[in-house]
Amino acid sequence: MISARQLTKVFDGYAAVGGIDVEVQSGECFGFLGPNGAGKSSTMRMIACVSAASGGELRVLGLDPQADGPAIRGRLGVVPQEDNLDLELSVWDNLIIYGRYFGLPRALLKERAASLLEFVQLTDRAAGKVDPLSGGMKRRLTIARALMNDPELLLLDEPTTGLDPQARHLVWERLFQLKMQGVTIVLTTHYMDEAEQLCDRLVIMDEGRIVAEGSPRSLIERYAPREVIEMRFPVETERLAALDTIERHGGRIEALAERILIYTDDGDSHVDRLAADGVRPDRVLVRRSSLEDVFLILTGRTLDE
Repeated sequence: MISARQLTKVFDGYAAVGGIDVEVQSGECFGFLGPNGAGKSSTMRMIACVSAASGGELRVLGLDPQADGPAIRGRLGVVPQEDNLDLELSVWDNLIIYGRYFGLPRALLKERAASLLEFVQLTDRAAGKVDPLSGGMKRRLTIARALMNDPELLLLDEPTTGLDPQARHLVWERLFQLKMQGVTIVLTTHYMDEAEQLCDRLVIMDEGRIVAEGSPRSLIERYAPREVIEMRFPVETERLAALDTIERHGGRIEALAERILIYTDDGDSHVDRLAADGVRPDRVLVRRSSLEDVFLILTGRTLDE
């Protein structure tokens, strides 16, 4: 569905995307994971044929975006990072008018709009204006709109940014159902739990380059130990004193501004050994390693930096 070789995007001498290789297969959910400024959105804009590549080779649906942009765009569904719904139109008309850009018959538009509103649980809002909708409802409507042309490839740029946890999970549920229906999905996100929930495969990007690629589980198993201990201390002096002791016990350690992370294969035993050596944090948490830990290990910084 997508093939990129040494894909590059340069703005005023700055390489936002620095020569990446990507392959996306039919029917999979593929993710670009990374912090803001990593090059995710620039990559998506090139795939969506709204921004020309500065270098390298890109094929979308087997076609060249430079020569076949309109043909490709007609077969894509796009959910931009910021909702761009028409606030003056009704929920229903946002779908119908968008669908008409693709030259679809009116009867098909009505049938598809009704089906999609049911799918995103907005049937009871069909006659109402968009402006009063909650952020989660607007996001679901934007996804429904992107599906009006029955796209072969659905592109989502930060699909749940700014949503509360309940709204995020509703969007995830809808996307998971699309995935089960065989829709090929490509998304960008800086939420590690979103990537773990939805993506079959993903790449982790940092400063315009791919630093790792694989399934969420394979990346965690490859780069991170089984468990992570998070320790927080009430004052900086206590944190620094504890850090000396923690370092003497060995293993990988990340000393962040507000907490110390200790990577280990047996968190509870490690905590007990540290406690016996006088390390008593204000709060301690033992958890499974995550994609955010993988990113921190690979780049030395957290996803929200």
